[in-house]
Formats: sequence, C-alpha cells, structure tokens
Amino acid sequence: MNPTVQLSILMIYLSLLSIGSCIRWHMQPNSRKCLREELRENVLVKGEYEVTEIDNQQVDYVIKDSKNHILSQKEDISFGKFTFSVENNDIFEICFISKASNNNGAVQEIFMDIKTGVEAKNYEGANFFKVAEAFKLKPLEMDLKRLEDFSEAIVLEFKDMKMRADEMRNTNESTKNRVFYFSLFCMICLIVLATWQVCYLRRYFKAKKLID
Repeated sequence: MNPTVQLSILMIYLSLLSIGSCIRWHMQPNSRKCLREELRENVLVKGEYEVTEIDNQQVDYVIKDSKNHILSQKEDISFGKFTFSVENNDIFEICFISKASNNNGAVQEIFMDIKTGVEAKNYEGANFFKVAEAFKLKPLEMDLKRLEDFSEAIVLEFKDMKMRADEMRNTNESTKNRVFYFSLFCMICLIVLATWQVCYLRRYFKAKKLID
C-alpha cells in the first residue's frame, strides 16, 4: 500500500479517536448544570458553546479549578468560544447557570464541544501555516507533524493509565493488608474474650459448687 495512503488512513483513525467530546442537553430555568473533568499538566483546553435564546432569560458560565480559581467566565451567553491552559494535574469544573426573570421560564437547549490537548491544536489555522512556511515543511511533513503530536498524546494517555493502574493496585494491596490485620485482631480479641468467659464461668460454677 502507498505510504501516503497508509498515513491518511492512520490520520483518519486517530481523528476518530477524538470524536465524542460534544454534549447537548436541555437546561431548566433557574437551574445549574456542572461538568467535571480531570486533566493532566500542560494541557490546552478549547471549547465552543451555543445556547438557544429566550426572552427574559439568560445563561452564564464559569470555569473553575479545584481551588475555586476562575479560569474563564461570561454572562448572558448565546454562542462563543473559550480557551485556557492548565499547569498542574487538577479537576476542572464547567458550570452553566440559567437565570429567568420569572418562575415560568422555558427550557433552553445548550450545545458544548470541548477539545483538550492535541485535539485543541489548530492544524489548519494561519499560525500553523506560518510555522510550516518558516520551517519549509511540505504537506506530507505537516501531516507527519500532526501524527507525531497524536502519537505523543496517546503515549501520555497510556502513561497516565499505567500510573493510575499502579495507584489502584497499591491501594488494593494496602486495603487488603489492613483488612487482614484487622480481621486477625478481631479474631484474637474474640479468642481472648471467649477464654475469659470460660474461665469466669468455671470459677462461678465452682463457687456455687455446681461443678468440681
């Protein structure tokens, strides 16, 4: 098979791996909807949103980290984009808040598309083409650069999965050891208590001259 065709097939496959970041839901008036996602350090995040407009109603959004630092915020949104980057491993929360001037508000439809890491890079933008022209990259070399970024992202994902698997294994081993020693302690306590009860009853019955 032609190497160019193989590269194209692989690019399509890697692109399909990134599908699934879109979400659409119906927002009740005067309600709040939050989405959380865990991201590793040095990750670029880009998002697009679209909200159906209804008179006397508005939707705000705010993005915070686990320390309640505001990364992006906007009021009375209809459609737009947001971009931010993270420096440390953290859990980030994106909240949409519906505000209606009366209690008989209507349901609003919200669409959001979030891309992280290599998915958030614009390989077709003007900046990328300027870099390609500066380094005199050919179209095939540009595809290889994109493929390289995808490969690095996949390697990092596998490293994260391996690290989490190691953490889970260590936690399971620690929990198993704690359960074992706790069970052993309980058995020893039961044996000691049973021995004491037998000795106590034996002395009691002897005192009452019920047994020799």
